[in-house]
Parts: sequence; structure tokens; C-alpha cells
Amino acid sequence: MFIVKKEVTFAAAHNLCLDYESKCTHLHGHEWKVYISLSAKELDKNGMVIDFAKVKSFINKNLDHKYLNEVLPFNPTAENIAKYISDSLTDERVTCFEVELYESHNNCVIYRRD
Repeated sequence: MFIVKKEVTFAAAHNLCLDYESKCTHLHGHEWKVYISLSAKELDKNGMVIDFAKVKSFINKNLDHKYLNEVLPFNPTAENIAKYISDSLTDERVTCFEVELYESHNNCVIYRRD
């Protein structure tokens, strides 16, 4: 088993749809930091699990400088975003088995694929 880990930062805004009063229901932004762990049993023809640039490109294209409520089809909680990243980067050869997502230096979510 081969494992790679990529750190990426991105800026994005969101507001949460909650069933209780919270300041997070108002539009706000974060400088997100994400650690993405991927594995594969076999390397690709280039000798890689995945090109790190592909991981960064996915984040930049889909999340960076976005209003997440407009680009994601779910309530953009950190938990849901972490799962979205994992699901999006998993295919028949590569498994994104862990996403560690920080919305601030003291608030982190970890999503681990079973």
C-alpha cells in the first residue's frame, strides 16, 4: 500500500443552515487548511499514487475563493466539506481515506473513510 498526503489552503465563504440560533448562520469566511491522505495498492504508469498538482487543482477549481453555498449541493459544514473532498478524490484506483479540515487554527474536522 502506498500513501501520500497533501496540504492545501484555500479561502472560501459560507453560511450554515441550522435549526438553532448561531452567528454561523450569517455569511462569513475562513482561510481553510486541509490535509488530504490518499492511498493506492499500485502506482500509476508514472510511478505515483496521484500527482500532488491534481489534488491542489481540484481544491482550487472547486472550493478556493468560492461562496460554498452556491457551489455545493449540501449544507456546507466542515464535516460535509471534508466528506465531499474525500468522495471527489476517490476512484477505482485511488482512495482518499482521510481528510483533516481546519476552518481555523482551533477548529478541525477529520473524515475517515471506512
